[in-house]
Amino acid sequence: MRVFVAGTTGTLGRPVVKLLLSRGHEVIGLTRSATRARALSAAGVTAVVGDALDRVTMTALMAQTRPDQVLHLLTALPPAGPMRRRDLTATNTLRTIGTANLIEAAAAAGASRMVAESFVGVYGPVPSGRRVHEDEPLPPPGRTATAEAVEALRSLEAQLRDARATGRLTTVALRIGFLYGSDVPATQAMARQARSGRLYAPRDFTGAGPFVHVDDAAAAVVAAAEHASPSTVYNVVDDQPVKLTAFLADLAAALGAAPPRHVPRWVVRLAAPLMAEFGSMTLMPANDRIKRELAWRPRYPTVSDGLAEVRQRLAEAA
Repeated sequence: MRVFVAGTTGTLGRPVVKLLLSRGHEVIGLTRSATRARALSAAGVTAVVGDALDRVTMTALMAQTRPDQVLHLLTALPPAGPMRRRDLTATNTLRTIGTANLIEAAAAAGASRMVAESFVGVYGPVPSGRRVHEDEPLPPPGRTATAEAVEALRSLEAQLRDARATGRLTTVALRIGFLYGSDVPATQAMARQARSGRLYAPRDFTGAGPFVHVDDAAAAVVAAAEHASPSTVYNVVDDQPVKLTAFLADLAAALGAAPPRHVPRWVVRLAAPLMAEFGSMTLMPANDRIKRELAWRPRYPTVSDGLAEVRQRLAEAA
């Protein structure tokens, strides 16, 4: 299968490309950098240079490479993760305009399917304490720090649904949980903070959220690409939501570092309003559908399992 990957060198794109190649697929990798294109070529990827926000270029590249499928894994997040609303602006644009360009180019080139990276934040505020499933109506995004990002995610998914409904492409949206892993820049940044005694955690955040190891998320992307008849949308999360404060404490413990320093909620809201919002929210997406339909099982079913990999890999790299 010829697979066009937009977001080849990103946090999720890297393990997806590695897995695709290991399974015998031909990978066409989009990058905006000639330097990265050379590195991709050396790794066995057919590299193409272009910007997903340029519709003319995307149409030409797809027509030239004629992929069977397109994977939309484009984000533009800061290495340490988004802290403020402006940190999401570029990614919002990729999820709105970039999605439209990729759909049009893929359909014109005769691709049969597009699998796209969405995010569990698409649910917005939901009642606490219960599992949410893919077919539930989405509530209004509300007037929050993440409202624009939620709207961009919903635009991405709406565009995919429309392309599927009109017969242009089979489309799949993957609502992925909070990514972590030894190769995830945000995890690496938190590990450095923990080891230097500069990892801080809010004292009184009670929310809980869904995490997923990046390797498990990559496996879900490939499963959605390879399955004969996938559904329109899947939650891609591990088996046990955890509190943000618990994740930070478990990360520090896994690295043998001191526990995170506690700070008042108002300090976090001032310094990192996005983290404060997610840390206060309880979001519990169910992963039953992807397990049942795509035979996907997380290699790391809980954060504790995944942090063992983080500890080992970071120790080896030290």
